Amino acid sequence: MAYQTVRQEYLQIPSVTRAYTTACVLTTAVVQLELITPFQLYFNPELIFKHYQVWRLITNFLFFGPVGFNFLFNMIFLYRYCRMLEEGSFRGRTADFVFMFLFGGLLMTIFGLFVNLVFLGQAFTIMLVYVWSRRNPYVRMNFFGLLNFQAPFLPWVLMGFSLLLGNSIIVDLLGIAVGHIYYFLEDVFPNQPGGVKILRTPAILKVIFDTPEEDPNYNPLPEERPGGFAWGEGQRLGD
Repeated sequence: MAYQTVRQEYLQIPSVTRAYTTACVLTTAVVQLELITPFQLYFNPELIFKHYQVWRLITNFLFFGPVGFNFLFNMIFLYRYCRMLEEGSFRGRTADFVFMFLFGGLLMTIFGLFVNLVFLGQAFTIMLVYVWSRRNPYVRMNFFGLLNFQAPFLPWVLMGFSLLLGNSIIVDLLGIAVGHIYYFLEDVFPNQPGGVKILRTPAILKVIFDTPEEDPNYNPLPEERPGGFAWGEGQRLGD
């Protein structure tokens, strides 16, 4: 019975969020079991382009370090904000969501050639948080019960928290930069006088990922509750 309940809850997670978070957890698990090492996963342009270890283009987005506070913190934020985007502004637009993943991953990989970053998963999480926060500007947030602010400030609060933990903020700045580029090209520039829609999801992705019918029993996670945890709770202004 418990297995069936867990399985049902797992299958209710939207497909892209389920695939990405599962891949991240499994990657960490195999590293913890010492079946592979982080040295086989990290981003290394020389090994990728000269030794054709092309899997590193993907695996560097899947490893968030050993199991601990930093890993759990990143997994919670990745799961929550990835799911809320997929169930919110990307509802019924799985192909567009996958395209955002590909666009963000490509930009980070290009930027990664010029900065000394070996794993880009945290930057990718910040990108998701940034896009969600800009699309939900009136949601009030509460961070660890200490700070109250509106959603657009969340990526910067996370960067400050990362700085307090002694981590480099370059990874956060990269995620914010890529998130802003996507948000500007997708949500801002097309609506400006003379603006055009530059980002267009390839038809092949729509054929693969978009389905014509929606499950009537599907229960999305409300974007009004971005938290569910002490450091991420929020509500819309006026509620």
